[in-house]
Amino acid sequence: MTFQETLDFLYKQLPVFHREGASAYKKDLTRTIQLLEFLGNPHHQFKSIHVAGTNGKGSSSHFLASILQEAGYKTGLYTSPHIKHFGERIKIKGAFIDEQFVIDFVKSIQLILAEIQPSFFELTVAMAFQYFAENKVDIVVVETGLGGRLDSTNVISPLACLITNISYDHADLLGNTLGEIAREKAGIIKKNVPVVISERQKEIENVFIETAKGSDSKISFASDNIIVSKAGYSNDKMLVKVIEADKIYELESGLTGEYQLKNISGVLNLIKVIQNQGFNITTENIRKGISNIITNTGLKGRWQKISDKPLIICDIAHNEAGIAEVLNSIQQLKASQVHIVIGMVKDKDINKVLAILPKHFNYYFSQAHTPRALSSEGLRMKALEYGLKGEVFEDVNMAIEHASSKTSSDDVIVVCGSTFLIAEVEGL
Repeated sequence: MTFQETLDFLYKQLPVFHREGASAYKKDLTRTIQLLEFLGNPHHQFKSIHVAGTNGKGSSSHFLASILQEAGYKTGLYTSPHIKHFGERIKIKGAFIDEQFVIDFVKSIQLILAEIQPSFFELTVAMAFQYFAENKVDIVVVETGLGGRLDSTNVISPLACLITNISYDHADLLGNTLGEIAREKAGIIKKNVPVVISERQKEIENVFIETAKGSDSKISFASDNIIVSKAGYSNDKMLVKVIEADKIYELESGLTGEYQLKNISGVLNLIKVIQNQGFNITTENIRKGISNIITNTGLKGRWQKISDKPLIICDIAHNEAGIAEVLNSIQQLKASQVHIVIGMVKDKDINKVLAILPKHFNYYFSQAHTPRALSSEGLRMKALEYGLKGEVFEDVNMAIEHASSKTSSDDVIVVCGSTFLIAEVEGL
């Protein structure tokens, strides 16, 4: 099979969450463990950092990988979902997984697929761990897919864990309260493994404190230790002021959304943890890693500018907390008019998102070409209940083109609401 035929086989044969939603989510680690045992437990052959959270875990994982790469470590990175190319999920030093490896790996496990019946995610986790082991990486940054406690990645024994912001998402799978969701995310905390919490959230801090105490794990709340604030912008990068107990310094962030400030705080704290474990990471490595994140890792879809005239920004924000952060970043732009191209999937809490969107923005309702997508007309009708008015487009690029025709030089177009919608944006 070719690389594309191999991917088509996986999408067709295995339950895929991004297409099927909750029905593809398997709530235990049995199949992952069976796959890894068949492969000889490759996850025991490399060091790792484990990252969970509702929003910010992808950006934080890429920041960490970028810094480690700058420090000269052969760094693996496992994240999901991919936006444009399957290889975004599995990288070493920023390079996509070798396509021939994917083909050969799938051939090698076909005999046990019928017996184990893994999901697409479970198989890609095993594939990633095998790839990292065979390539003898120095360290791997592993992002959870969903939750933490029962996530397929939760078989590793990491050097440290990082948990980013907790907010409402996947309530049908993770719980209806922040406490329930936090408990699922806290499931990545391992015995005697230090954990960093990016942001102290009063209503759920005890969940992490108690879990860490029960695991004899040292816990740090980054927002208590490291204050990170915006200092301005320069050459398409965000200038960041960092205040620690013993020093004040500035960084340039290659990711410019203001919500990255919380993520950077957690990342800097985590780096201090692994420095104490013997990793040789200098201040210059940190500066370059934060600044060169996009070049080093190829991260897409985080407050990403794809055009200057008109100004068009894409962000994968898709839940209430993520959209709130996007709105805050929009406010900082002080645009004359704001044009929102938005599409969502049916199994998200659409009401909470629509409730916080400003009525005076211009809306262009669209949809991704995936079975989970809410139709653009269905989204428009739902938005009307919240006083949000706009036009309907079946393709996101048509929506962007139409919005562009209505903008003045001081306007901004923001595309958001779904990772799958962003994946279809041309020029990303």
